[in-house]
Amino acid sequence: MDRKNFIKTLAMLPLIGTAMKLNELGKLSDRLAATDKMPVLFVGHGSPTNAIDINEFSRRWQQLATEIPVPKAVLIISAHWLTRGTQITAMEHPKTIHDFGGFSQELYEVQYPAPGSPTLAASTAGMIHSTVVGLDHDWGLDHGAWSITKQMYPHANIPILQLSIDYSKPAQYHYDLAQQLMGLRDKGVLILGSGNMVHNLRMISLPNNDFNNINKEYGFDWALEMNQIFKDKISHGDHKALIEYEKLSKSASLAIPTPDHYYPLIYTLALQGKDEQPQFFNDKAVAGSLTMTSVKFS
Repeated sequence: MDRKNFIKTLAMLPLIGTAMKLNELGKLSDRLAATDKMPVLFVGHGSPTNAIDINEFSRRWQQLATEIPVPKAVLIISAHWLTRGTQITAMEHPKTIHDFGGFSQELYEVQYPAPGSPTLAASTAGMIHSTVVGLDHDWGLDHGAWSITKQMYPHANIPILQLSIDYSKPAQYHYDLAQQLMGLRDKGVLILGSGNMVHNLRMISLPNNDFNNINKEYGFDWALEMNQIFKDKISHGDHKALIEYEKLSKSASLAIPTPDHYYPLIYTLALQGKDEQPQFFNDKAVAGSLTMTSVKFS
């Protein structure tokens, strides 16, 4: 960490809530020693029920955890934490947030007691020089985060942090911010964007409005068109076109009526290494207007 960012990090220490000793930041480099580069993921999280259901999507998440190195920590950019300004969770014990409605009681009873890491939060905030990142003690883990990690890491023994999405900023801002986090990949941190490439809840098509069928494979023509365009651009490394997604097709306004679920993909793209090729998984459309298509760079 250079002197400017080190001073910036020290200035944030009082916000952490407990008196963090200065040598804890020094020890961070020991705990997060250099490792082989971790992959970076964009995961289509879909319905909150994927957190407790065993289906083709959740099984792939489980399998994915066995295919990649065990992370020292996970940093998640979720479609469900939108803020003005950028925040990072900095508590020791993030709460499980049930930010949804209309599902079975079983889902509301889920607790995912993964630890946080105030030290890593402060260090990560110090890596970002394009804005001041606030250290948050109120949020926790929303379902865009724990629905995936519960399946990947069911023992809840890996520190999980969330980075919020400043919803007042455009896609290019998020791409530029994300690039500043590249060094975390060499420190054993798994960075995971959680959203959906195509996400239009107002147009979902469910037989008899039965949410038990939300994972039934089905996509409107415009959803399939946009999903293929996104995959083609990702495959060719055309990040500029994906940042300017509104220009890709007339169908873009249907696929992304609001960019909350798309912006996590932008973070993942920004962290793609020079020689890394995309590996797509869970590549299906469901409920007409959602796609579960996910991608790994490694």
